[in-house]
Amino acid sequence: MPELPEVEAVRRALRPVVEGARFDKVVARRPDLRVAFPARFTTRLEGQTVRTLGRRGKYLLAELSSHDVLVMHLGMSGSFRVEQGRMTATPGRFHDDRSAAVPHDHVVFWMSSGATVTFNDPRRFGYMDLIAMDDLAAHPVVGGLGPEPLSQEFTPFSLARSCRGKRTSLKAVLLDQRVVAGLGNIYVSEALYRARLSPRRRASTIATRSGAPRDGARRLTQAIKDTLNDAIRRSESWQTQRGEGDGSAYFPNRFRVYDREGARCRTRGCPGLIRRIVQVGRSTFYCAVCQK
Repeated sequence: MPELPEVEAVRRALRPVVEGARFDKVVARRPDLRVAFPARFTTRLEGQTVRTLGRRGKYLLAELSSHDVLVMHLGMSGSFRVEQGRMTATPGRFHDDRSAAVPHDHVVFWMSSGATVTFNDPRRFGYMDLIAMDDLAAHPVVGGLGPEPLSQEFTPFSLARSCRGKRTSLKAVLLDQRVVAGLGNIYVSEALYRARLSPRRRASTIATRSGAPRDGARRLTQAIKDTLNDAIRRSESWQTQRGEGDGSAYFPNRFRVYDREGARCRTRGCPGLIRRIVQVGRSTFYCAVCQK
């Protein structure tokens, strides 16, 4: 599933053709994705202008002139294809392939900017909803999210408070969207490696009894920010052009530990090999020598 860096790169790529533009025409080619589209979905969008295109965790939020918000999620296999003039691009850089098959083009937005933006989703785990702006904070998918990891609200103190007294693993806590929004399996493994913290480590060990941050909380907070910023830069710079490959954007060298089971640790002088274990039903990759 695309994580925060991929979603943020998609947002930045869509902004020039979506933000400030009007929905001239909207077509939904099926009644649902993961769940049914809201009533009058296309007619409520047509004629409205996108004031801002934001993000909350892994969700894209398009604030409309009608004071509604179009909430969008890529799901496991979703992507946006932008066609404008002779240019066709699928913004973002994903671990898994993105489809270009027309039968999976489920929603099409014709924008006043001259761009056609198509949502393609073979598995149909994507999500789109229209809600009133005033109801956003109570919305079931975005209302309960924790702080944005790249915001000033996400600090060693906020992370330590979330970990205080928790007997579960650091990996499990970081996957909890109520603790920090937008982190997923890939970048949790990557951030823990940068911070030299074991994914098996009990979460409470990075906080004092009062909830103050220990050194591990400080290292981990910075590692999360650095990992995400690096991934956003890589993802933002990648544009899959029609006719150039199969849409795959996976390159093994982009990750330090993820999906590198059995490979040598990349820390200079470390004799360790990358191990794979299963936590919370997901694969975790780490170096048992470096990460304590």
